[in-house]
Amino acid sequence: MADNQQAPDNGLYTYDSFTGRGPGKKADTNFLWWCSGAHQELLKQFPSEHSKYWGLGGVILATFVLAALSSGYAIYSVFGNWMWTICFAIIWGLIIFNFDRFLVATMRKYGVSRRKQMAMALPRMALAILIGFTIARPLELKIFEKEINTKVIENTHKKIQLNDSLLQAENTALMQNTEAERNRLFERKKAIEDDLSRLQQSYVQEADGTAGSGMRGVEKIAKLKRDAYNSSVLQSAPELLSLTNSIHVQDSILANAKNNMEAKRAKYELSALENVGFLERNKALTDLSAEEDSVYWTSFLLSLLIILIEVGPIISKLIMPVGPYDIALAKEELTSMAASENDMRANKEMFIDKKNNLYKAQKEFSEQLVEKMTTLQQKHIDQELDKWERGEWNPRDHRASMDEVMRKIKERYQFNGEDLL
Repeated sequence: MADNQQAPDNGLYTYDSFTGRGPGKKADTNFLWWCSGAHQELLKQFPSEHSKYWGLGGVILATFVLAALSSGYAIYSVFGNWMWTICFAIIWGLIIFNFDRFLVATMRKYGVSRRKQMAMALPRMALAILIGFTIARPLELKIFEKEINTKVIENTHKKIQLNDSLLQAENTALMQNTEAERNRLFERKKAIEDDLSRLQQSYVQEADGTAGSGMRGVEKIAKLKRDAYNSSVLQSAPELLSLTNSIHVQDSILANAKNNMEAKRAKYELSALENVGFLERNKALTDLSAEEDSVYWTSFLLSLLIILIEVGPIISKLIMPVGPYDIALAKEELTSMAASENDMRANKEMFIDKKNNLYKAQKEFSEQLVEKMTTLQQKHIDQELDKWERGEWNPRDHRASMDEVMRKIKERYQFNGEDLL
């Protein structure tokens, strides 16, 4: 024993060396026991039960870690802020931890049939499975992150292509009408320019003798054709200017429509690439599961594993055999309940006794009062009759009836039975 106590000084360490406790010193509390919701003071009395509740507390602690990691990843994928991520992860993990601890702590083993235990566990199992689904999905997204990123890019490109087709359909009518109007104006301008070109060519050919009269130098005919050309140029100039301006307007409309469509496309593409959130990543994982069986089964088995971990505390509690701790806990609870019930029964009996005593006292008081009032009333009647026989009776000397006297006595000495009780 002395050698063991001197072991740290000799460079040899034991497990107690890392806990700060001596060989014979035990901790007042145990964290894993607390996690399991056990009655620690009672559990200390049964060493054979310690390992069971260490394991149960470890399973519940594992659900806290998984819930914190899952919610933290989900929040970070939405907000991208580490402070919010850590705060929410801790809060959500504590909520799940406290809920699991409550579910396990309220389950009893001793004195409860297996069927009743299962009936009591079913709603807890349903809640645990639901919580398991909420925990599993974000963890799956993190595990398949690389594949999901590739699928997200593919889905984003599809969305951009769909948006391009919608923008094209939105501007098709405007661009078709504008193109048709521009072509009409251009054809009109071209027709006028062709007419002027023919007049000019006719004048030139007449002047050099290659056409028309075929005689070079006939100034009169050439002059007439030149005048006709100049007149047509003067007449067509305003219309040509108007047509040119109108064509420029139509060109600007087409250019603006194309620029607006390209700006909308670039804006949507930038928004689609930058705002990839939790739902988009979840959709990508769903698409991958639908396309590849390996991804589906891997995701399914991973979800099943996490759900089993979440349901683990309840399953562990169900399959744990009844031990001395369960019997002692049931005994303590039933003893406390019996003591409380006995106190309630004693208080009720005391109340009934007080009430009976009160009724008995009231009855005795009423009987004594009636007896005395009857005697007094008989005495007053005899006195009144005696005065009447002697002729000394006066109506003014008439006394109140005994009923009225008793009423006044009761009003004066009235009391509340509930106050006495």
